[in-house]
Amino acid sequence: MGNYEANVMEKPISILLVEDDHDFRDSCARWMQRKGHHVVAAASGAEALAICQRHDFDVGVIDLNMPGMSGIELLQRIRGDNIDLEVVILTGQGTIESAVQAMKMGASDYLTKPCPLGELEHHCALAHERSLLRRENQQLKAILSRNQTVARLVGDSPEMKRVAKWIERIAPTDKPVLITGESGTGKEVVAKSIWRASHLSHNPFVTINCAALPETLVESELFGHQKGSFTGATADKPGLFEVASGGTLFIDELGEMPLSLQPKLLRVLEDGSMRRIGSHKERKVNVRVIAATNRDLSEDVQNGSFREDLFYRVNVLPIDLPPLRNHVSDVDQLIDYFMPDGWSIDAAARHAMNEHPWPGNVRELINVIQRATILADNDEITLDDLPRELTHHDRKHDGEGISHRHGVGDDTSDRLDDIAKDHILYILDRENGNKAKSARVLGIHRRKLYRLLERYHLTGQTASSSDNESSSIVADVFD
Repeated sequence: MGNYEANVMEKPISILLVEDDHDFRDSCARWMQRKGHHVVAAASGAEALAICQRHDFDVGVIDLNMPGMSGIELLQRIRGDNIDLEVVILTGQGTIESAVQAMKMGASDYLTKPCPLGELEHHCALAHERSLLRRENQQLKAILSRNQTVARLVGDSPEMKRVAKWIERIAPTDKPVLITGESGTGKEVVAKSIWRASHLSHNPFVTINCAALPETLVESELFGHQKGSFTGATADKPGLFEVASGGTLFIDELGEMPLSLQPKLLRVLEDGSMRRIGSHKERKVNVRVIAATNRDLSEDVQNGSFREDLFYRVNVLPIDLPPLRNHVSDVDQLIDYFMPDGWSIDAAARHAMNEHPWPGNVRELINVIQRATILADNDEITLDDLPRELTHHDRKHDGEGISHRHGVGDDTSDRLDDIAKDHILYILDRENGNKAKSARVLGIHRRKLYRLLERYHLTGQTASSSDNESSSIVADVFD
């Protein structure tokens, strides 16, 4: 019994035990409970189904030969009712054929009676592991499905329409694609769009980022390795080319690929042949390669950091993505697309985002929206929720901004900011640095006070003597 106990999972298992033999049922339930597992026992199939309507279990232990509803019939009902349960079958010596039938119907395992209880616990643990892996796989598939739904091209500008047209033409082919553009322009989104529009969309889409891995790991990740081929290679490992076989491999940051690995990539692109590290066996893979880079590979070819033959091999179908500053007419659509459900943005904040040059491109825009939804007092993004680099320009030049509301020229905007800063410092000093009390005196939410302190680079530790300025102007600045 000890040999089985050594392999039993430490985590308690929730077990439904269905057994008509009273003595075996009770002794088995008591033994499992002493081992820390949660056990609910049923004497018949009908009783077990009724229990399943009220409780969830990890594993079901079901006797095949029971009066009334047999174990086979109970298993059919469990599968027909979509009850999420791994099943271990108990059977007598003369009913192995029925046990095999149960396995074909989805049972995880079977044991012949009488059996050591330690062995039964061991098989329950194995069934539980299968259950956990299956559920994790379902969760991962759901996450991937959501991610694939979110990632799509957004924008009606001529520049983005041109990209969409290229995707439409490129997708049906199997030729390599090279996507170029600044960081944050959406190169992976384009790669996934090509994959989804291709005949390979039901096969894997696998990604590797050459810049995110040390040089020593890039080769192992792409081409795999054999057990013992280097220190730490404790088992055979297929590379991503093998994992993606029949589908699409997206190689991001191709320009960062070590020069020493580029011949191996060229070989795969030319004839689909590759070898794992430490292996002499040639393996054939059938993979469409989509690569992306923010570097000018033609310059890298000239300076010797990228192979010329590989450049021409991957650059069969090039797509160059425009920076966001070149299609600012799409900013409004991008804002609306990435805005969480139930959220809105006021006119001043939207104007500021349209005026921003977006050096970080679409990725920067997404980050700004995510930051703003965390800092906002309610479900509307305002100027106060945006980073200073977006609002500084807007507060000076926005027709919806402070200058417009006070009927004064743009040259007074800085002075109004100075008035606001001085008044905040005065209140903080008067309230001995207590930000909660200071926010109440100012008539604003404490989170907004923190954002104003961040915007004006204030510490709140010193007071200003300029406390006689117009309080109405200061209040309007806070609104």
